[in-house]
Amino acid sequence: MTVISAALVKELRAQTQAPMMDVKRALQDTNGDIEAAKRLLRERGMASAGKRAGRVTTEGKVGYRVADEGKRGTMVAVGCETEPVSNNDEFLAFAKKVLEAVEAEGPGAAESLDEERKELSGKLGENIVVAGTARFEAVDGGLIEGYAHPPANKLGVLVQVRGGSGDIARKIAMHIAASAPQWVGRDDVPEDVVKSEREIFANSDEVLSKPDQAREKIVEGMVNKRFFADRVLTEQTWIHDTGKTVGQALSEEGAEVLEFERFALTG
Repeated sequence: MTVISAALVKELRAQTQAPMMDVKRALQDTNGDIEAAKRLLRERGMASAGKRAGRVTTEGKVGYRVADEGKRGTMVAVGCETEPVSNNDEFLAFAKKVLEAVEAEGPGAAESLDEERKELSGKLGENIVVAGTARFEAVDGGLIEGYAHPPANKLGVLVQVRGGSGDIARKIAMHIAASAPQWVGRDDVPEDVVKSEREIFANSDEVLSKPDQAREKIVEGMVNKRFFADRVLTEQTWIHDTGKTVGQALSEEGAEVLEFERFALTG
């Protein structure tokens, strides 16, 4: 077996940041050829990344960037397994690279960084995923705003609003982060989803215990108060003033929400 010097191990470790035993094993397997050992470490790292692919990624970062005075916005979510890795300099540099790629080329650009993602996963020893990408272009006088919830920055929102005062978009982004709506308005909810919710409520013990003639009205009230008011943005209670709905707050501002995206790295 080729004798591997401590100096050679130190040199390769400095170049790759791989664990010491992995470095030593790679050098032994390549008879001390440092370039071949680097390639082998990459291959092994990418193979181990594939094995980690199914692991849950509840940590990481959501980052956004708004440019051209609110005319363009980009947001990405990059997940990992633990908080220390989420604050690792190499992880943060990769997340920034994903954000810049999506900003320049669109949501699909993250795929071009997949090999780098696998290498980083092997190097850091955790499953790393690009959990979400979005890029908005302002239309018809729209203004784009973003929000990442501090201090962990595991939750973020990108929203496009038209009309209203300068801070309404920011307030809407914060509301979406807190309240997790799925649709902007009632008309955006697919008919089959509403139908399914009505059927669930109609077949619940709470409704079936009531007189037949009252059930339809009760179901309608449940759909309004428990479904639309929970999942539709304009019908939610406004977190900045709980005496009104988001729809009422927007109406008072003369504003409307055109689109939004919400990314959350949670368990």
